[in-house]
Amino acid sequence: MMIRQLATELTRRRTMRAIAAVSVLGAILIAIIGGFGAARAEDAPTGDPVNGKRLYLADGCFECHGRAGQGGNFNYATPALAQIALPVDSFVAFLREAPNDMPSFSASVLSDKDAADIHAFLQSLPGPRPAKDIPLLNQ
Repeated sequence: MMIRQLATELTRRRTMRAIAAVSVLGAILIAIIGGFGAARAEDAPTGDPVNGKRLYLADGCFECHGRAGQGGNFNYATPALAQIALPVDSFVAFLREAPNDMPSFSASVLSDKDAADIHAFLQSLPGPRPAKDIPLLNQ
C-alpha cells in the first residue's frame, strides 16, 4: 500500500513539473511574439518600480515568486521573475490570462499602469548571481 501511494505521489509531482515547464515555455513564446511587437513598445506605459514593489507585495505575488522575484516551489516550480525578459505589453497580456493556479488579473482589478509598475519593479531586481560568485558553490 505504501509503495502505491509513493508511486502516485511521484507521478503527481512529475505531472506538476511538466505543467510548470509548459507554462515557462508559454511565457517564452509570449516573449518571442511580444518581440515582434517592438514598435508598440513605445506606446506601453512606463513603470514606477517603487509603486511596483508595493503592488507586488500587496497583491501577494511574492507568495509564489519570492520577495526578490527569485521563484519558488509552492504547488509546482514557479519561475523567477527578477530581470524579467518579457516586454511590458506581453507581461500585461500574461497577467490577463495567467496559467495554472496563478490568478488572472483583469484590467478592472490591476490596471495596465499598475502592471507596468510591477514589471518595472521586476526589471529593477538584481536577478540571480552567477555560480562563480557564490563561495559555497566554489569549494
